[in-house]
Amino acid sequence: MRITILKNLFANFLQVRRMTRHFSRRVMLDSVVRTGVGREAPDALSRNLAAAALDDRDALLARLGSHIDGLTERQAETIRARVGLNEVGHEKPMPWWRHLWHCYRNPFNLLLTLLTAISWWTDDLEAVAVIGTMVALSTVLRFWQEARSSRAADALKALVGNTATVVRRAPAADAAPQAEAYFGVRLAVAPPRGVEVPVRMLVPGDVVRLAAGDMVPADCRVLAAKDLFVAQAAMTGESLPVEKFAVQSDATVRNPLELDDILFMGTNVVSGSAAAVVLGTGDRTYFGALAGRVQAVDRGPTAFQAGVNRVSWLLIRFMLVMAPLVLLINGYTKGDWGEALLFALSVAVGLTPEMLPMIATSTLAKGAVALSRRKVVVKRLDAIQNLGAMDVLCTDKTGTLTEDRIVLERHADAWGETSDRVLELAWLNSRHQTGLRNLLDEAVLARAGSGGPPGLAASYAKVDEIPFDFERRRMSVVVAGADGRHLLITKGAVEEVLRVCDRVLRDGEEAPLTPGLLARVRAVASALNDEGLRVVAVAYREPEPARGAYGVADERGLVLAGTIAFLDPPKASTPAALAALAAHGVAVKVLTGDNERVAAKVCRDVGLAPRGVLLGGDVEDMDDTALAGAVASHDVFARLTPAHKERIVRLLKAGGHVVGFLGDGINDAPALRAADVGISVDTAVDIAREAADVILLEKSLMVLEAGVIEGRRTFANMLKYIKMTASSNFGNVFSVLVASAFIPFLPMLPIHLLVQNLLYDVSQAAIPFDRVDEEQVRRPQRWQPGEIGRFMLFFGPVSSVFDILTFAMMWFVFGADTPARQTLFQSGWFVVGLLTQTLVVHMIRTAKVPFVRSRAAWPLMAMTGAIMATGLFLPMGPLAQGLRLQALPPLYFALLPLILLGYMGLTQWMKGFYVRRWGWQ
Repeated sequence: MRITILKNLFANFLQVRRMTRHFSRRVMLDSVVRTGVGREAPDALSRNLAAAALDDRDALLARLGSHIDGLTERQAETIRARVGLNEVGHEKPMPWWRHLWHCYRNPFNLLLTLLTAISWWTDDLEAVAVIGTMVALSTVLRFWQEARSSRAADALKALVGNTATVVRRAPAADAAPQAEAYFGVRLAVAPPRGVEVPVRMLVPGDVVRLAAGDMVPADCRVLAAKDLFVAQAAMTGESLPVEKFAVQSDATVRNPLELDDILFMGTNVVSGSAAAVVLGTGDRTYFGALAGRVQAVDRGPTAFQAGVNRVSWLLIRFMLVMAPLVLLINGYTKGDWGEALLFALSVAVGLTPEMLPMIATSTLAKGAVALSRRKVVVKRLDAIQNLGAMDVLCTDKTGTLTEDRIVLERHADAWGETSDRVLELAWLNSRHQTGLRNLLDEAVLARAGSGGPPGLAASYAKVDEIPFDFERRRMSVVVAGADGRHLLITKGAVEEVLRVCDRVLRDGEEAPLTPGLLARVRAVASALNDEGLRVVAVAYREPEPARGAYGVADERGLVLAGTIAFLDPPKASTPAALAALAAHGVAVKVLTGDNERVAAKVCRDVGLAPRGVLLGGDVEDMDDTALAGAVASHDVFARLTPAHKERIVRLLKAGGHVVGFLGDGINDAPALRAADVGISVDTAVDIAREAADVILLEKSLMVLEAGVIEGRRTFANMLKYIKMTASSNFGNVFSVLVASAFIPFLPMLPIHLLVQNLLYDVSQAAIPFDRVDEEQVRRPQRWQPGEIGRFMLFFGPVSSVFDILTFAMMWFVFGADTPARQTLFQSGWFVVGLLTQTLVVHMIRTAKVPFVRSRAAWPLMAMTGAIMATGLFLPMGPLAQGLRLQALPPLYFALLPLILLGYMGLTQWMKGFYVRRWGWQ
């Protein structure tokens, strides 16, 4: 049933993905490198791009072996054969046989395999069957579940190949190309249209055409552009698009991110159109450069893997001490070293929690199914426990704390007071500009409504437009009112607009813009900037006389109306999610490439009061010791590169934290791999999804908080098994040592130990479905081998007390005191040992009173009840002779409840003392 639900969930999701695949590809590449990729690219690549930005257009095309009219098909094929496909290398999945070996390879399975070989060598076929079954089940179950989860994750990230519009020229056009004017640049189009080519087939030298909504398919140099705005927030961390041009205005710029005429793979065109020549493809792009760095990062052991290894070796060391003691004592006291060896091997198997891999995998698999219902897909099962153990979550700001959309936050006059007149002017400017609107215009139109302020749309008609350009950093429209008078409205960067203003509007009156007023206006704009708002100035004038065409020279003598300020607003659910995470012991740190003012403002708005903001430049200047202290004392980190993020995550881990990282861009991938649990979203770039351990179907901290709780439930159930098995097995071995020293025969035969151990393990098979007390999910939980060792030594001897009472009862009450009557003795201890071991499942699963204040889930109740009934049946039924057991007298069953009740009472009293002294994880 659970598998069916999971499959249906994925099927429905993939159906939506197919319906929206074009949008998904845009989103995927829009979030490719969400800060600082330029700083991560090799120096040679940066130099080549800077050189290409400054090259003369014809010289660049000649160097690329290309042409203004594009490549011929034969040229493209030749280049493709040399440089390869336009694909970024990615992590290859393990072959099935290596995955199977990975699932098998753990200390317990290797030890049990050794014990199986020894048992085979000593002809103990029963032990071979029991041990071999446990190893096979745990390995195959883990292999099957992880393979199923991997297939589901692969289905989520499967994207249909997309295309680019490429200009191809016929071979005959080499000498006399047919051309058309394209924004002042001649590009061959005979016939005048481009060819759709799969992106993976692009090669350096290809001339591509880009329009609004297109992905940038490779690193390109702009040849011609008209109002070209590109969203490259993936690289700079800024929410707003930047304008690109056909020329580089500043020859001294060497930072590729600041080049005016270079486009990067992984960005997308928001508005305008362009022609560009491909400079680099595949791994030779910025995208590919960082992807290669991601592949080179060594993931290292996670908190889960390290914890399991420590616990495993703790129990193995204990077994390596106790099993030889049993061999020596029994061999010396009984004189039969062969039988003593078999018995010691059986004790070794009994001490080894061979069901740990199987229980862990089953528990994690159940957790994966539960998380899938909460819109969380688990790629790697180990990550579930890491999710529960996480005590620090590092996350980006955009799309996690915020809505990932621009809204008009304020419209105010020059004194900062709300002004409807400023909104009217901004709306007229945004509505009447040509081409596709950018995000700022969309925000203005959304704030004023589709029809704008009442009656405004009908009152004005567009006359002309003065487009935005990089030099002026402003744009203007001219509209005519109902009375025929023209109104020029300008909006743009504050300083650039102030440069062409000589008056300011206040309370409906125009006043000269004196130096004092100018300083006040700038102070208001700076205050808005300090709040993390992007500020745009709005000005106007009524040109006289009215005419049909206007130019840049008309942007003079303007009246400053005020400013409009934009914000990427916080999600409504973020404060509650942050509060829930804090209540569950998870600290949140914001790692972003965005402006520090914006980051601090958003954090304050969502209730995450930053203890300080650390900038990427500061991170660069600190050594690891200084940065470790700064990381502990700061919650917001701004203007970061991918290397900074990765370094911060590693230092948090080195400080003893279990770190989760939530990111969706290629710039986040190094940190995703460095974290104990990497968390991404289904719309993230491929590299980020590959680096992540957990994929959210909804980018929300509320979804993540639910995953944390489920992770803690999963871990709590695994910990139950470790505690009850370790303490019970230690008690059994302690009892064996006592009995071996004073009883002239084996207190239990090897077959008894193996059957008892198998039944006990089966009783715990339902632990993955057990309930978890609310107290156990309030705080992060992690492996603590020292605590497990203390628990084992504290509770193990409790069962030994009642084992010794059973020995005395069988010896003195029932006369089982000679080798001839050893079967009765062994049968009596077999039943008591199995029942107390099974009852310990309920005693150890909770710190509360079992069956009264905390009741196990019905599958565990049913399973333990069935095993206890089996334990009573075996010596009394037809299998007794084959197992070398015998029927027990009626008096035994009268005394048995007293032993069991005494055991439960003493264990409960010891639990109370233990909780008061050390707590209960």
